[in-house]
Amino acid sequence: MALSPNLRGSLFMAIGMASFTFNDATVKYVAEHMNMGQVMLVRGLIATVLILALAWHKGMLTPLRDALHKMTVLRVIGEVVGTVSFLVALVHVPLALTSAILQALPLVVTMGAAMFFGEPVGWRRWIAIAVGFAGVLIIVRPGGDGVSPYILLIVVTVVFAALRDLATRKVPKTIPVLMISALTSAGVSLAGVAMIGPLGGWTPMTSQNTLLLTLAACCVIVAYHFIILAMREGEISFVAPFRYTSLLWAILLGFLFFGDLPDIPMIVGSVIVIGSGLYTLYRERIVSRIRPVAITAEATATSPDGV
Repeated sequence: MALSPNLRGSLFMAIGMASFTFNDATVKYVAEHMNMGQVMLVRGLIATVLILALAWHKGMLTPLRDALHKMTVLRVIGEVVGTVSFLVALVHVPLALTSAILQALPLVVTMGAAMFFGEPVGWRRWIAIAVGFAGVLIIVRPGGDGVSPYILLIVVTVVFAALRDLATRKVPKTIPVLMISALTSAGVSLAGVAMIGPLGGWTPMTSQNTLLLTLAACCVIVAYHFIILAMREGEISFVAPFRYTSLLWAILLGFLFFGDLPDIPMIVGSVIVIGSGLYTLYRERIVSRIRPVAITAEATATSPDGV
């Protein structure tokens, strides 16, 4: 029996988020054998080559001077800083915990759109955003012993990923998506070059680690492809909530590969953050048929990954 467009879209979104999480788990594993700067460089180079090849195949290569719009540059900066903070933290923080904090990203994007673009956000959604941030505090659990700096790096990731998503909205439509992705991936690769020395230098590559980083790069490209398919197939309001399946994948992979299990505060905080995000999406459907910002943020906001 053929699936409806909404069901196909939700399936594609779930596949996309699973691919993102498999990428994170793979990178976390490889980082046990080499420093994160080298991981960023190798994976970034592989991803850049694959994206440029795909762009050439589709006739989407454009002159570099045309692609380097100021909003493209700002997007790359947000992605690079977000990727560095995310990957450095990923080595030291359980996969499920990083995913739980990142679920606040759509809320931050909605707040940023209201603050910097003047997008109207009603009091109910402001309350939902505040409740979502309270959920993040429950996950992070600031206390007398202080918060782990690596957990704070995930919060930094959320801020710069929101900057990336907000800048993306202002990138001219004439710049192909694949060119933006290639520039972003190249930027992350350069950041990796700068980090290799301070983090301990180059480690000889094994065939296994090369294969795993190639797999990680492919997972990211597959993830973005399926998210685009999801947005084209189904109604955004129906498809968007399935982005939260990334947390389920993070819990499963974190347990299978690293032996991590979420504790009660993390589960409670995650439920609050996800509930707040779903409510902002619901309010967007109720109050407006024209304003797309909150829905777009909810549907497309993803953790930084260098692509």
